[in-house]
Amino acid sequence: MHIISQSTLRKFWTIHPQSKVGLRQWYKLANNHKWQNINDIRKIFPSADIVGNFIIFNISGNNYRLITYIDFQKSKVFIREILTHAEYDKNKWKKDDWYKK
Repeated sequence: MHIISQSTLRKFWTIHPQSKVGLRQWYKLANNHKWQNINDIRKIFPSADIVGNFIIFNISGNNYRLITYIDFQKSKVFIREILTHAEYDKNKWKKDDWYKK
C-alpha cells in the first residue's frame, strides 16, 4: 500500500514519542501489504474497525487511534488523523470532509 503521508506520522510521534514504535510498526506492515478489503487488513490488524468510510487502527496498545481512508483499487492509504484515545472519544474527527456515514 502507498501511505500518504509518512510525515504525518513523524509529526505525531514528535509530540507523542511513546507512539513512535507503534506507528513505525503499523507503517512497515501497511507499506508491505496490498489489501483488497477489510478482511485482508484484519489478518494483520485484527482490531481494525470500519467507522463510516474510514478504517480505524489501534496503535500502541489502544493508546492512540489512527484514522485512515483507504482506496483499495489504487492501493492508497490516506492518513486523516492520529489521536490519543481521549481525543478520539470526543468525535471531532467525524467533522472531516472525507468522512461519510
